Amino acid sequence: MFPIRDDVPSRTYPYATLGLIILNTFIFILQFGHRMSDPAGAAGAIASFGMVPARVAEGRLWPFLTSMFMHGGWFHLIGNMWYLWIFGDNVEDRLGHAKFIVFYVACGLLGNLGHFLSSPGSAVPAIGASGAIAGVLGAYIISYPRARILVVIPLFVFLHLMSVPAMLVLGFWFIIQLASGAISLGQSGAHGGVAWWAHIGGFLAGMALLNVMRPRPRLLYRR
Repeated sequence: MFPIRDDVPSRTYPYATLGLIILNTFIFILQFGHRMSDPAGAAGAIASFGMVPARVAEGRLWPFLTSMFMHGGWFHLIGNMWYLWIFGDNVEDRLGHAKFIVFYVACGLLGNLGHFLSSPGSAVPAIGASGAIAGVLGAYIISYPRARILVVIPLFVFLHLMSVPAMLVLGFWFIIQLASGAISLGQSGAHGGVAWWAHIGGFLAGMALLNVMRPRPRLLYRR
């Protein structure tokens, strides 16, 4: 299931969400240009600014933050930013612009903490905004469990549009992360892959932090 849009309106323009999308895209364009001109240097930048669990003991803590704004490729970036655009505006609407930015960064940091705790000896750099965006999804499912999401469902060679409850879409997403994360615990992770526990940690952090940050009341649904 790939989400297209939801049915929850926003009271304010999502300036913070749009700003985060622009920032992530700008940094990726710099990454992409660096990769084209100096592949070795680009790989070194990922090693320096990506979150490497095995190097946390050396005091390298800044990658918990910097890794959140780097991406491994166009599909990685576009997928993350698409989810942020669909679900971020409503969470930002509940928290307010400034609180949303704090919330987003906190979820990203806690997501990276989840990845570190699951693979403390991994020497593979982890990059991406997925932990922060997972936090947005966690806050959304708490805020709007009865919302409906228009999704694309592939059926053989055809694409089918369907309106599905948000609880089903995001609940199914989280179950996949949890199952994949459980499987990954028995693997070394030496060859890279998906940081499933960053997603899980971010999602749970978003659910927990939403009410701590005293959100505004929810809007009624656009029925």
